[in-house]
Formats: sequence, structure tokens, C-alpha cells
Amino acid sequence: MSLARDDVYEVLSNRRRRFVIHYLQRNGQRAALGTLAEHVAAWENDIDVAAVGSDARKNVYTSLQQFHLPKMADLNLVIFDQRAGEVELTDDANDVDLYLEVVQGHELPWSLYYLGVGTLAGAVTLGHGLGLPMLSGMTHVGCATFTVAAIATLALIHTYYTRGMRLGSEGPPPEVDR
Repeated sequence: MSLARDDVYEVLSNRRRRFVIHYLQRNGQRAALGTLAEHVAAWENDIDVAAVGSDARKNVYTSLQQFHLPKMADLNLVIFDQRAGEVELTDDANDVDLYLEVVQGHELPWSLYYLGVGTLAGAVTLGHGLGLPMLSGMTHVGCATFTVAAIATLALIHTYYTRGMRLGSEGPPPEVDR
């Protein structure tokens, strides 16, 4: 990816820009500005697209047209044809959601779960190496198997719980209540 990390964070810091990426990733990489504005307005107001009023649509349309889409085009995340009113996602945009870890409310970020499993595996390995009573009976292979199984189990759980938490996944964007 040719984007600087700060540029990616700047783009992702705005909810409307995240919604644009989400919509385009899940709906064929290209959209009319009006359609895009309707969906973004619906997600912002937590309503169905059919219920979006003209004021809400116009507000989103104008901000996308005048500010957000030109900014995204400058960073080569979208191709924005202002005259035709069309937006197309570029290949560079496919990688931006790698920078997101959506954490709702009081949830813990997944990095802390991995830190916990790593600490536990390290403690078991150290205890085994020091011959602590509960762990001295473990073989070296058993200790390694425990570590691999703990990490693999957490990775499977992480994959299961975050399958719908990426931009472009089915449904509304990850931060919109489902």
C-alpha cells in the first residue's frame, strides 16, 4: 500500500469516510454519489434507506461531494468523477480496514486477549522449565502442544467473533448497531 500510516488514520478517523469504504467494498466497488449519500445517511440516523429524508440526504451528499470524497481521491482511495457523480474504490482502499480494530462499549481489544494467552503460555513454559510441582510432569512436547493449542483456539474464536466486523462485510458498517 502506498499510503502513509498517518494518512490512513486521518481517513479512517471520520465516520462518513469509513461508511463510504464499507458501502463500496460490499456493493461492487462503484456507486452513484446519490445512492452512496442515501446509505450513509441511513446508517448515521439508524434508519432504513427508504426513510431517509431529503434534508439528511442533501447534508450527506454535500459533505461527501465537497469534502470527504475529494480528500479520499487525493489519497487515491477512490476515483471521484464529480461531473458524473460517480465514486469508485481503488485497490489501495482494500487494505485500509487492516488498521481498524472495532471495539464496542466496554469490550476489550483482541490484542489484550492475545497478550493474556501469551502470558499464560509463557508462565506454563517457565513453570515447566523450573520444575514446579503441577507442571513438572509435562513433557516438552506437551508444553509446546499446550501453547500451540491455546493460540490456535484464541485465533479461531477471534475469527468467529470478528467475521462481520470488517469494512465491506455484509450488513451495516461494524460500528452501526446491528
